[in-house]
Amino acid sequence: MKRTRGRVVDVTSLDDLDRRLRGGARSLAGWRLVGLDLTGRVTALLERSVAQALFLGCTFADGDAEALHRAGAVVLPTIPDVPVDPYRSTLYAPRDLYDTPHYRDSLDARAYAWSQGRRDTDDALAMDLHDHSVDVALETWLEGRTVVGVMGGHDLERGTEAYAAAARLGHALGARLTVATGGGPGAMEAANLGAWFADRPGDELADALDRLSAVPSFRRDVGAWARAAFEVIDAHQPGHDSLGVPTWHYGHEPPNPFATAIAKYFRNATREAILLEICDAGIVFLPGAAGTVQEVFQDACENYYGDPATIAPMVLVGRQHWTEEVPAWPLLRALARGRAMESHVHLVDSLEEAVDVVTVSRPSGR
Repeated sequence: MKRTRGRVVDVTSLDDLDRRLRGGARSLAGWRLVGLDLTGRVTALLERSVAQALFLGCTFADGDAEALHRAGAVVLPTIPDVPVDPYRSTLYAPRDLYDTPHYRDSLDARAYAWSQGRRDTDDALAMDLHDHSVDVALETWLEGRTVVGVMGGHDLERGTEAYAAAARLGHALGARLTVATGGGPGAMEAANLGAWFADRPGDELADALDRLSAVPSFRRDVGAWARAAFEVIDAHQPGHDSLGVPTWHYGHEPPNPFATAIAKYFRNATREAILLEICDAGIVFLPGAAGTVQEVFQDACENYYGDPATIAPMVLVGRQHWTEEVPAWPLLRALARGRAMESHVHLVDSLEEAVDVVTVSRPSGR
């Protein structure tokens, strides 16, 4: 993802628009006006240059949208019957997605059901616009942050030692860096949970792990699983920031509530590429199956062909898992041999070793 952008101004209220116009703005280049009722205001707008301005989901009087378009603006209409806002200007908070008492009625569940239904051209456009808006919001959220990724399987259950270990990893990394995960359950949830407690002592994390163990998995009841998480969140406010990057492509993986910011995408290919791209401090790969293996080698491909200055550490945790159960390590080591990435790939057995690798190796960014 390109990390530098031109001047972008999000205008999401009429008060903000009026204030900017009164301030003497003569050009709206780079402005994104989102969801505004501009009936009666277009004459004033056309007194300025609107070239390279974006009007997203705004309401106009007859002929006004066409007049803006002729003046050089890009005007994209409201798209009906879409459960998400295609033009949202911020990342999701957990309670944006879990917005109803019952999960089946939530925005997250409605968006998944809609995405799996029979789609027309407007629906496809809405998904693409939504994912682009999430891209822009994510770039803003990432400013000034150094990000370490934690990847791992979604099947890891609360109450297990492996889950607790992943949480302790997130706790240790979160104290130094911004933790990002795929945003789902299992190892991803555990890492975001640990990061939530990064500013708190370990005994509070231990208490949270104990409370969560009462609902080990999301599989029987997503609502009960999420409620247990929100009870922990409400008891331990505020939490330390971390990021989840899930996708509606996988309906069986609900987003975990411990990521304070959630960049949720419809297109999984987009989500995968961006998740790997933003982890400029490297990625820790916990034991996982097909999805985690895909992430290992997608990241390896970036490092294999990348400029030496942009290569970030890859740390595989669990010697037996990665050499015998899912033997990705021998292939990864063979790919790295003789390349600039060779010194950046690591196989470790302890989480302490993983933390040492990514906190000592601080690359300049991808």
